[in-house]
Amino acid sequence: MRDFFVHPTSIVDHDVEIGEGTKIWHFCHIQPGVRIGKNCSFGQNVNVSDNVKIGNGVKVQNNVSVYEGVELGDYVFCGPSCVFTNDLTPRAKYPKGHGGYQRTVVEEGASIGANATVVCGHRIGSWALIGAGAVVTSDVPSHALMLGVPAVRKGWACECGQLLPGELVCTTCGRKYQETREGLKEVPSWSLET
Repeated sequence: MRDFFVHPTSIVDHDVEIGEGTKIWHFCHIQPGVRIGKNCSFGQNVNVSDNVKIGNGVKVQNNVSVYEGVELGDYVFCGPSCVFTNDLTPRAKYPKGHGGYQRTVVEEGASIGANATVVCGHRIGSWALIGAGAVVTSDVPSHALMLGVPAVRKGWACECGQLLPGELVCTTCGRKYQETREGLKEVPSWSLET
C-alpha cells in the first residue's frame, strides 16, 4: 500500500523512492534514480530529472524542472516557473551527458521566487530568500535576500521569512542573528542570558 499520492496523469519511472505523505499532482514526470523525502508537494507540470535528491517538506510549485545535478535540502521552496540549469556551456550538437553537469545545492529552508533562475554550479545557503525574477550567478550566503539580474544581496531574511532589520533581530519571531563569512548564524537564546 502506497503512503504517498501520485495523480493519474503523472509518470513515475522505475527506481524512484517517494517518502510518506508526499503529493505529486497533475502532469508531473519523476525520472529514474530520484529520491524524494516525506511530506513534499509537487505542483502541476513538474519534471524531476534522473538521480535528483530532494529532502523532506519540500514544495515545488507549477512548471518547475529540477535537472540532474540539483539537490534540494529539507523545506526548500521552489516558486512557480523557477529555473535550474545544469550545463554552463550547452550545445545541442555536442552533448556532454552526465559528466558535464554542474552540481547545484539548495540548502535547508531556502526559498526561490517565481521565475527566478539558478545558474548551475552554485550553493544557495540555508534559509536564503531569492526574489522573483532574480538570476543567481554565484554562491548565496545563508539567510541572504538576493534580488536582481544578476542577483545581489539586498538584506537578510529570518528563518521564519521576515526581512531582518539592521540589528538582525526578527520583529516577528524574536530570533537573533550574527553575521559570519557564510552568512547569518542564529544566536542561541541561552547565550543572550549569559
